[in-house]
Amino acid sequence: MLTTLVDTETLSRHLDDPRWVVVDCRFILTNPEAGRRAYAAGHIRGARYAHLNEDLSSPVTPGSGRHPLPYPNMLAEKLGRWGIDKTSQVVVYDDSFGAMAARLWWLLRWLGHEAVAVLDAGFPKWLREKRPITNELPRIQPAQFHPTINNTMWVDADRVMEMTRAKDGLVIDVRADERFRGEVELLDKVAGHIPGANNMPYEDNLDFTGEFMSDEALREHYLAVLNNVPPGKVVHMCGSGVTACHGILAMEHAGLAGAKLYAGSWSEWITDANRPVAKD
Repeated sequence: MLTTLVDTETLSRHLDDPRWVVVDCRFILTNPEAGRRAYAAGHIRGARYAHLNEDLSSPVTPGSGRHPLPYPNMLAEKLGRWGIDKTSQVVVYDDSFGAMAARLWWLLRWLGHEAVAVLDAGFPKWLREKRPITNELPRIQPAQFHPTINNTMWVDADRVMEMTRAKDGLVIDVRADERFRGEVELLDKVAGHIPGANNMPYEDNLDFTGEFMSDEALREHYLAVLNNVPPGKVVHMCGSGVTACHGILAMEHAGLAGAKLYAGSWSEWITDANRPVAKD
C-alpha cells in the first residue's frame, strides 16, 4: 500500500492493474477550465479527471473560503463512480508539482482511504520520460465507496484563533512569501497573514527537479521549524485549503504524521473583520 508518493516507473508498471485507479487533478486557479482541456488533450492512460471546483469542493458561501471541503457523501458517490473502493490503490497527479493533487490525497484520507499516493513530479516528468498518454476516456467499472470520516484531521477558524492566542501549537502558511507578507494578493480581497503563523512555501518541499526532497531532507527541514512542537499540534494553511495539503503530505512522507489542515484557510479567515491580520 502506497500512502504518500509514487514514482513514474512504479505507476507505469501498474497501468493495467485493475486495483490501481489513477486520477488527473490538473487545475489552474485563475483559469478553471484549463485542467479539463488539458485532460481532454492528453492524459495518463486510464486516468479519470477530478475538477477542483466541481468535484473536490462544495459551493462557496459568504463565510467560507474559496474551496470549502466537499460534502462527504457526495464525494464518496463520485469516488464510487470513478471505480474507487476500499481495495483500490489510488494515484493522483497534476502538472503543478503536487499542489492540486495533494488536495484529493488529503480528501481520500479524510474519508478513511489510506491507499492513495501523489505521483512524484507529476505529469511533466511522465511526459519527459515519454511514457504513454491518450485522449481516450477510460472504461470505468463503478464501485461502492463507503466513507469513514475523520474530522480530527482538520480545524476551523476558532481553533486557529485559540492556537495563536495561547501559542499552543504551530500554524504553517504555505503560500508564497510575498503573499504571506501582504506585498501582493491576486486571489483574495485582503492581503497579509494570521498573526503568529510561520511561512513555509510549499515549493520548499521540492528539489531542483520538481520532485519531493528525500524523507530525510524533509524531516530535517520541518524539525528545524517545529522546534519540539509535536506534529499533531501543527496546522497547515494556504489561500483556500488546497496547497496546504502539500505541506501535510511532505510531513507524512518525512515520518511526521498527524499535522492538521485549516480547511478554510486565508480566504475564510478574512471573511470576518474581527479576525486579526498581520503584514510583515
